[in-house]
Amino acid sequence: MLSKSQIKLITSLKQKKFRQEHGLFVVEGVKTITELLASSLKLHALYTTETLNSSAKNEVLVSETDLKRISFLKTPNKALAVFEIPKQPTIENKGLIVVLDDVRDPGNLGTIIRLCDWFGVKKLVCSKATVDCFNPKVIQATMGSITRVNISYVDLETFLKDVEAPVFGAFMEGENVYQSALPTDAVLVMGNEANGVSKAVENLITEKITIPRFGDLQATESLNVATATAVLLSEWRREGS
Repeated sequence: MLSKSQIKLITSLKQKKFRQEHGLFVVEGVKTITELLASSLKLHALYTTETLNSSAKNEVLVSETDLKRISFLKTPNKALAVFEIPKQPTIENKGLIVVLDDVRDPGNLGTIIRLCDWFGVKKLVCSKATVDCFNPKVIQATMGSITRVNISYVDLETFLKDVEAPVFGAFMEGENVYQSALPTDAVLVMGNEANGVSKAVENLITEKITIPRFGDLQATESLNVATATAVLLSEWRREGS
């Protein structure tokens, strides 16, 4: 049976300030937990209704009732794990770097992390206002990809001023991406869901690109930021293949 202190700690990790205070984050679902166990991340505790056959020494068998008490899901999975938040990685200015300027939706960030993993982008740089990558909803959406993408939170203006590679930004008005030269070493900036790239960051962008609309009425306002990222990364890899 879980103690009150264990339950209090785990449920508090839904909030960013407590994740930062304790240096811990929550992962739910057998598949994602299994992927994270096989990574370099350090396990703090694993709570499961049935043995996962893992080598985890701190695996605790709990009842379905107890799992419901600590789960952030409406329908709890069979397992919940608490991992230590790793140290922020050093950013190497080589290859393609994806930059997120104030992306707020957890589902969008989780999907973009998966896209970076899929397209072999190892470096994802986020503004400090971008949603926390250790938010439970983000972790859920990454499906384990968070272990294969280096994510950093920085002051974007300072970071972009020091970058030597060309800085591309996704805009509604810009050069057609299908007609653009897309270098191997580059930075791709994706903006906020509602407001796009901020003015301060826009001033540091050297190449504005856009995904052209092909609909007859040209009435679609914009693409979802994760969808736009998928299109742009696909084009980057197609041109570089």
